[in-house]
Amino acid sequence: MDPVIMSTLLIWFVFMSLNILLKTGHCTRIRDEILSITPKTEEQVDILKNVSTEYKVDNETVLWQPASAEYIREEMQVHLFVPANSSGTVKDLLKKHHITHEVLLDNANELIELQMRNASTDPRSSSTFYERYHSLEDIYDWINRTAQDNPRTVKAILIGSSYEKRPLYVLKLSFNDRPNKTAMWIDCGIHAREWIAPAFCLWFVHYSLSFYGQNTDITHILNSMDVYILPVLNPDGYKYTWTGERMWRKNRSISKATNCFGVDLNRNFDANWCTKGASHNPCSEIYCGEFPESEPESQAVADFLRRHKDTVQLYVSIHSYSQMLLFPYSCTLEEAENHSDLLEMAQEAAQNIRRYYRNTYRYGAGAATIYLAPGGSDDWAYNLGIKYSFTFELQDRGNKGFLLPPSHIAGACNEALLGVKIIALKVIEKTRAPTGHPTI
Repeated sequence: MDPVIMSTLLIWFVFMSLNILLKTGHCTRIRDEILSITPKTEEQVDILKNVSTEYKVDNETVLWQPASAEYIREEMQVHLFVPANSSGTVKDLLKKHHITHEVLLDNANELIELQMRNASTDPRSSSTFYERYHSLEDIYDWINRTAQDNPRTVKAILIGSSYEKRPLYVLKLSFNDRPNKTAMWIDCGIHAREWIAPAFCLWFVHYSLSFYGQNTDITHILNSMDVYILPVLNPDGYKYTWTGERMWRKNRSISKATNCFGVDLNRNFDANWCTKGASHNPCSEIYCGEFPESEPESQAVADFLRRHKDTVQLYVSIHSYSQMLLFPYSCTLEEAENHSDLLEMAQEAAQNIRRYYRNTYRYGAGAATIYLAPGGSDDWAYNLGIKYSFTFELQDRGNKGFLLPPSHIAGACNEALLGVKIIALKVIEKTRAPTGHPTI
């Protein structure tokens, strides 16, 4: 064979091989990873706290679970997102201090790319629209289309705007004009990186519109209650996870005292605000803000619920991950006045999820089940008078965490849908007087 042809073929072969290696990632193991670490001593706890706060690349959040280093304690399973550039340093430090770790994910980059794939923005063009994650622009478009296509049952309500002046739209589902009708509130996406949460809000609306009149449970719920749904409570943060840092948690307000961005909106409500379990440090992932409702997003939600507190009987906030059904209180270890009712509802929901989907959900009061988290929306709503208040932590337990693949959306949403239906039916039953009329 001609030497020139042989050289050309060799160069082509090397180029193609290198291209395949780069695309598959098999040429190197130095990639963004998720590590699972369980500290055994107080010294290891301190080391892990330092690791989780100091080793960052471009301010990328590295601590997945718990929400902040302040929560880390002995025998707690900690999940760390470790950027590739920090991998060697972090692992060497762990090894030096005899801290063992397990790699939960070694292909975080691929999962992020998979989550962002979205071939269609039109719900009517594909049956799999609700089995994909969608950008903020796509969700806004979906809100408009859904309201336009269902003028008798769906109304889009502008309740305020975000720090960066993005609209906060609530969809109101109302299937009849019965007198003394009560309502349910569902919000999603208060924490930006929890993409499965907005996916659930879209799923719930689609299911309600598709199966009203066909499924007995959802028909009874929608005949008895109006439903207010806020698909993305934190639009600025959600937008930033698509365009900047995928692991961003807070909103995007700017601190006057530091160069740090964002307030944890689920620490910004007036429920034991900024006590143990929150932080006054603007750089913390659980920064509570300057004062309760300092952020336009939390203030808009609070103002809306204050106006509707006499009709809203059930509050549901959708989060991820860890598979839990939580209820007040998270801001104190004290038990809620109707603790036994809330426990009964959460238990029945968890048992049915396990029965039908073979997935286990922990349940209980927030502070006793995980840790103190003051300033949460669910506790605030409960104190407002909405005595059936729940936080759902959706799939999974940490194997994929915030990077839950699109193929898991249907399973995660169906589990949560079952839980919401069971709790809503119980609330309808408990808030009706013997005559059959709702009590307000």
